[in-house]
Amino acid sequence: MALKLLTRRVAPIVTATALALVLAACSSSGGIVTKRTQGYEISESALKQVRPGQSQELVTLVLGSPQSTNTFGDESAFYYVQTKIDETAFGLKMIKSRTVLAVYFDKNKKVSDKAVYTLEDGKVIAIESRRTASFGEDRSFVDQILQSF
Repeated sequence: MALKLLTRRVAPIVTATALALVLAACSSSGGIVTKRTQGYEISESALKQVRPGQSQELVTLVLGSPQSTNTFGDESAFYYVQTKIDETAFGLKMIKSRTVLAVYFDKNKKVSDKAVYTLEDGKVIAIESRRTASFGEDRSFVDQILQSF
């Protein structure tokens, strides 16, 4: 009797799990893990075309619009980010590699340098969780209502 009750409870879970695995295997990608690239696809040929002395307009024609820009003083930079990820049929994403192409410009908007950075070049930054208190922000909604009377 106990075995029959246990089988009745476990059978739907096992069936649902098996069905989920079968459906995941039958996805259009042909497998459970899909490899894809997010962001800009940095090709070697495009990278070779960017040389010191070229204008910002020519860099934009060769590489396209940058995903991010930065200006510091008279100089500026364009950033192109490529992230290669593996994504499972269940939505889990795993970053395999990240490459950032940085193109630096001088005050005349001509290429002064370029650099390629990877995940190994990055640094982990600890985020500060403390906040500066400001008027009215630390009071709860109920406190604000009661103080209005």
